[in-house]
Amino acid sequence: MKLKLEITDIARLMQAEIAAGEKAVSAAIKDAGTGLKTAWRGQISGAGLGPRLARTIRSETYPKARPSLNAAALVWSKAPVIISAHDTGPLIRSRGGLWLAIPTEAAGKGRRGKRPTPQKWEARTGLKLRFIPRRTGPSLLVAEGRLNSKGRAVASRSKTGRGLTSVPIFLLVRQVKLRKRLDLAREAERAVNGLPEKIVAGWLDGKV
Repeated sequence: MKLKLEITDIARLMQAEIAAGEKAVSAAIKDAGTGLKTAWRGQISGAGLGPRLARTIRSETYPKARPSLNAAALVWSKAPVIISAHDTGPLIRSRGGLWLAIPTEAAGKGRRGKRPTPQKWEARTGLKLRFIPRRTGPSLLVAEGRLNSKGRAVASRSKTGRGLTSVPIFLLVRQVKLRKRLDLAREAERAVNGLPEKIVAGWLDGKV
C-alpha cells in the first residue's frame, strides 16, 4: 500500500475564493442597480410622465475602481421632488392657504416649458386676469382676449372688439390630490430579492 500526502496552500485557496466572491458580489450589485434603473425609467414612461423625467433616473455602483464584498449600488433621480410626488400621491395645498392656480391650455407655457404663474402670465402677455368665483367647481382667472391658432390666449388686435372673449386662463382650487402613478418600492424590492441568486450564480461561474 502506498500512501501519498499532499499539502495544499490553504491561504492561497482562501484568497482565490475571496476574489471570486468579490467579483460575484460586485457584478450582481451592478446588474441589480442597472436593472432597477431600467425598471424605474420604464415605469415612469409607462405612466405617461415622459422620457425626459424618466432619464432623470441614474445609477452608480461603489466602489468604482475594484470589486468588493461590500459593493453597493445607488439608484436615484435628479428630480426627486417630482418623482416622489407621483410615487406617493400627496395632497397639495397652497403655501398661503388661499388658492392653487392651475394653468389651462390657453395659458400656454412659460420660459423653458415651465408652467406659468398668474403674475408671470400677465407680465408676458400684457393682459389682466379677472377673478370669477364659482359655487360649484373651481373658481377661475379669466382674461379678455382671443385664442390664436394654437389655442393660446393673446391680446385682441381688433379695434371693433371682434373675436374678443373671456378666456379661462387659470383654475383656482383650495387643494388637489395628486394621483399615485408610480410604485417604485415594488421594483426595488424585486431587485433586492433577486440579489442572492445572482451572487451565487456569479460566484459559481467564477470558480469554473
